[in-house]
Amino acid sequence: MGMGSDPSWMFDLTGTVIPIFLVVMIGIVAVTAGRGLFQWSRNNSSPLLTIPARIVSKRSEVRQQQLQDDSQSSRTSTTYYLTYELQDGERMEFKVDGSEFGMSAEGDRGLLTYQGTRYHGFQRHPNYSTAE
Repeated sequence: MGMGSDPSWMFDLTGTVIPIFLVVMIGIVAVTAGRGLFQWSRNNSSPLLTIPARIVSKRSEVRQQQLQDDSQSSRTSTTYYLTYELQDGERMEFKVDGSEFGMSAEGDRGLLTYQGTRYHGFQRHPNYSTAE
C-alpha cells in the first residue's frame, strides 16, 4: 500500500484514522490534566485571604443525564454558585455546597475566606435593625 495512484491508502482505518484519533484524545486528556495541575499548584502558592465581602448573586446549574440502561431513568445533579463583591468592587464567584447555598441570601455581609480560586468559607455578620 504505497502512495501510488490508489487513494484508498489515505482512508485506511487501522493504519491512519485510529492512530490519529488516539493521538488527539491523548492530547486532550494531557492538556486537561495539565490545566488542572497548574490551577492546583497556583492555588497552593496563593495566600489564604479573609476579607470583607457581600453576596451579590446566587445561581444554580442543573444537569440531567439520561442513563443508558433504561430510557426511562435519568440522573440529575445540581451545582451551586455564590458571587461575592469585595470592598474594591471586584466580584468573585465560587462553587459551594447545597447547605451553604441554602443558608445564604443576596445582600449578606461578612468575611470571605479563599485561596486563589479555592473557596474556604463565608462567615456572615448578623444585621441588626435599628428601626422600631
